[in-house]
Amino acid sequence: MSALDIPPLPCYHIQVRMTVLLLRIIANSLALYLATLLVPNFFVSGGWKEYLLAGLVLALLNMLVKPIIRFVSLPLITLTLGLFSIAINALMIWLVDYSFDFVSIETFSALFFATIIVSAVNMVTAHTT
Repeated sequence: MSALDIPPLPCYHIQVRMTVLLLRIIANSLALYLATLLVPNFFVSGGWKEYLLAGLVLALLNMLVKPIIRFVSLPLITLTLGLFSIAINALMIWLVDYSFDFVSIETFSALFFATIIVSAVNMVTAHTT
């Protein structure tokens, strides 16, 4: 039996998953910061701690809640050729807004454009991990 036949230890997979989670938290935080800069009526008041906390919650929502919602709404996603995914992503950002007082989305257009920015960053992050 050679060294190549030995499967990796389970702790290695945990390290990789934690690294991916940390990367997604940072990416979501930066995406929210970018949305704050580019989208009028979308505000995150506070400093880097608030961005990291909002990024953490958004990453956890995307990992835990979003797959369930995508499964339940699979017929709508199929019927709209994937465009309903934007509504699901908007729901995730709205849940972050609802959860924290320091995140403020004042108009639907601000939610829509912030969703586009955060979705684009998440798409790039998902393909790099």
